[in-house]
Amino acid sequence: MGKDVIIACDFDSAAKTFAFLDLFEGLARKPFVKIGMELYYAEGPSIVREIKRRGHKIFLDLKLHDIPNTVKKSMAVLSRLDVDMTNLHAAGTVSMMQAALEGLTREDGTRPLLIAVTQLTSTDQERMEKDLLIREPIDKVVLHYAKNAAVAGLDGVVCSPLEAGKVHDTCGAGFLTVTPGVRFADGDVGDQKRVMTPAAAKEIGSDYIVVGRPITAADDPVAAYERCCKEFID
Repeated sequence: MGKDVIIACDFDSAAKTFAFLDLFEGLARKPFVKIGMELYYAEGPSIVREIKRRGHKIFLDLKLHDIPNTVKKSMAVLSRLDVDMTNLHAAGTVSMMQAALEGLTREDGTRPLLIAVTQLTSTDQERMEKDLLIREPIDKVVLHYAKNAAVAGLDGVVCSPLEAGKVHDTCGAGFLTVTPGVRFADGDVGDQKRVMTPAAAKEIGSDYIVVGRPITAADDPVAAYERCCKEFID
């Protein structure tokens, strides 16, 4: 599976989202887009269907985390939206991830890619220890969660680009790494703690990078997207 840049469409309305996506209409490569909680909660399933109708691949980023049966039933609903990728929190345990996979799989055996969030890229060692009472090194925690996701049968994990290479070493080259926390070398890191440039993420082995504000808040979003693709894919 080839590398790709996923644009995080973290807008609060359909109007803002479509105004942004309209900028890319002339491109040969339709951007892969992430629909997160803000946009999904504002607009509901209809926003997913319309973006899909426009020809974009979709990563539905809702990070489910609940008891296994609830997650299984919720994933069965999400599978009907025909997204290309969705996710949950690895902290929900192996049994929850297995239930999610079962719910996501359609009667014909097809399903979106399912990935697990290890630790958020806004989390660093200090916050993990003080807020979550997890004393292990963050790299060890991420790899343990990734191994659990692989055991559950998932396709990959969301992790920092700093951890992508180690995840592949632990779980295999075919186990996908989807990495937010990507910023241009000359850009602002915002609220991310563990960041890397697109070129460095490519070098270290990320399969997908998720890029939000460096593209969506750029003076020229199309140019910023093309820069990301050049550094990460081409």
